Amino acid sequence: MTDRRDARLGITLLEVLIVLAILAMVTTLAAPRLIETFGRARSHVAEVQLANISAAIQIYYLDTGQFPTQAEGLSALVLRPQGVEGWSGPYLDAESVADPWGRKWIFRQPGQDGSFELISYGRDGQPGGANEDADISS
Repeated sequence: MTDRRDARLGITLLEVLIVLAILAMVTTLAAPRLIETFGRARSHVAEVQLANISAAIQIYYLDTGQFPTQAEGLSALVLRPQGVEGWSGPYLDAESVADPWGRKWIFRQPGQDGSFELISYGRDGQPGGANEDADISS
């Protein structure tokens, strides 16, 4: 009987090794897709932030009759700038002026169309790029 029992233990060990190999293969195949999904999620968050900041700038404009100056930047949406009449903010939380990668949004006033421009250079922080490194701008 001892011989039979040893044979079963060997098969059980083989089954465990096969299961571990299958798990390793599934993890190897799934991990890149999962990481890519997280990257796209940050890009989507950046697009939503862009819309929210743009809306806050528009409300600032309606209240004050002007866009924040280049010197004031997005901090004018958080703290009242000196000499600005009609400011009724804060229009944003202080944390909202950072993109999902932890860098400040680039604010240009005037922008290309004359009003303002908001830019995040994506994950790599450099102009251009593709996928998660792509620029997000208004």
